[in-house]
Amino acid sequence: MVPKTKNDLSLDSARSDEASIKVPKTQDLSDASAPAGAVANGGRAQTGSQQVAAVADISTAPKPQEGEDQKLRNTTNRQAAIAMGEYDGSEYVVIDEVPPPRAGHSSRKVSVLPLVFLIFYEVSGGPFGVEDSVNAAGPLLALLGFLVFPFIWSIPEALITAEMGTMFPENSGYVVWVSSALGPFWGFQQGWVKWLSGVIDNALYPVLFLDYLKSGFPAVGHGFPRVLAVLALTIVLTYMNYRGLTIVGWVAILLGISSLLPFAVMGLISIPKLRPGRWLVADIHHVDWNLYLNTLFWNLNYWDSISTLAGEVENPKKTLPKSLFYAVILVVVSYFIPLLVGTGAVPLQRDEWTDGYFSDIAKMLGGAWLRWWIQAAAAMSNMGMFVAEMSSDSFQLLGMAERGMLPEFFAKRSRYGTPLIGILFSASGVFLLSWMSFQEIVAAENFLYCFGMILEFIAFVRLRYKYPNASRPYKIPVGNIGSILICTPPTILICAVLAFSSLKVMIVSLIAVVIGLVMHPCLKHFEKKRWMKFSISSDLPDIQATARESTETFIA
Repeated sequence: MVPKTKNDLSLDSARSDEASIKVPKTQDLSDASAPAGAVANGGRAQTGSQQVAAVADISTAPKPQEGEDQKLRNTTNRQAAIAMGEYDGSEYVVIDEVPPPRAGHSSRKVSVLPLVFLIFYEVSGGPFGVEDSVNAAGPLLALLGFLVFPFIWSIPEALITAEMGTMFPENSGYVVWVSSALGPFWGFQQGWVKWLSGVIDNALYPVLFLDYLKSGFPAVGHGFPRVLAVLALTIVLTYMNYRGLTIVGWVAILLGISSLLPFAVMGLISIPKLRPGRWLVADIHHVDWNLYLNTLFWNLNYWDSISTLAGEVENPKKTLPKSLFYAVILVVVSYFIPLLVGTGAVPLQRDEWTDGYFSDIAKMLGGAWLRWWIQAAAAMSNMGMFVAEMSSDSFQLLGMAERGMLPEFFAKRSRYGTPLIGILFSASGVFLLSWMSFQEIVAAENFLYCFGMILEFIAFVRLRYKYPNASRPYKIPVGNIGSILICTPPTILICAVLAFSSLKVMIVSLIAVVIGLVMHPCLKHFEKKRWMKFSISSDLPDIQATARESTETFIA
């Protein structure tokens, strides 16, 4: 469903008759420094002397025994639960905004413009990587693909992300969507496959970075210098993530403008050389459908990744939908215009259209100076994509830890408010995968991403039926049947991508899925044996309890 105006992705489109999510009003019984076993905060915080007294009482209280500790935890979970539509006689207050930041958590939030460019880099980063679409299918199908595919995939996914991200504005993102609809087991599976897909995706960016540089610096094309370059790049960009999401957002703006500017110049230079007939070249009998679909899919997905940062966004109920709308326009234009220039201004040589070919086109059109500029833009683009993807992956792990799905140490934040352990885990995955080729990485992450998207679509539809009156600050203006229809075209596309996957990629991806199926019961066993410490943040609603309330069928 295509938004008619920019206001369709804003808070103004929220339905006034939607019921608000409510939480029982309780007293604040702890602060961030409270010891283990203290009762967590179940509602609004006390202020002044009341809060000091409460903290003092807790700090001097003896630790409860194991049975008492379990009772306290259960009581707190019940108090903090947002039971959509459930009433138990308690007095309720409306939650108008995201819960206040915890002690030690940076209060600096991401605003609209940085968020637009973070989404841009989560999804795109510019036309670097679209070259294989021409190689696989020729100019006509490549151009049509980047015009039609957004209506089939990008816009539906962005709309669903806007609705669900404002319904659950917290860092677990799509994990909490699936958990609230299908239960914690499937929520964990969603988190596992999407995190792994994101880490695999992030391994692409050092590869793309070096592929663009190797024409000017052949030494980084292979061997030890390439490995050393990947290591150095990963360390520098990982440190940037460590320093804070606000810095990452403004860096994304700078990198985005810098990486798109040379393509604007190349477009102006190419005008006298454009031959529109070249855009119509097509050879349906010689199309590599696997490469074509994977290239389109990889370049136009991951709109939902920004949901794992929703807890770090300033006023997400307004900011998230608006930023998604602007980002869709920016992404489509950044792909289509360079493809028009590249296919229309130079004679077609399909075999040459591989990652890094835009720098060769720049040399043909403007000379060596333009090629160097494009290569520098590619470097900046890949830096932007790396830091945006790592932010999403690491905050997802933090969100899952706050939900009790991962050990508590994953929720540890640095002094800059960033997820320290999540960043280290995500960076290690990039190191392990950077040796793979561009095409292999794309195919593997697409396969895993498809599994996650199927769960998201099911969760989106199920929540429409399960909690029709829940607060949705942005709601797609369609009914329940419309929500099914929105998910139908992208689901068909997912089936096509999976069907065209190679046997090698399919086997590796299925092994990864099986690992997730085994990992969840193992972690629950570790929790039961107290080999690892798990906890649920008191600032979050207990969606697991509400997920178990309904025994409705998929469509009532």
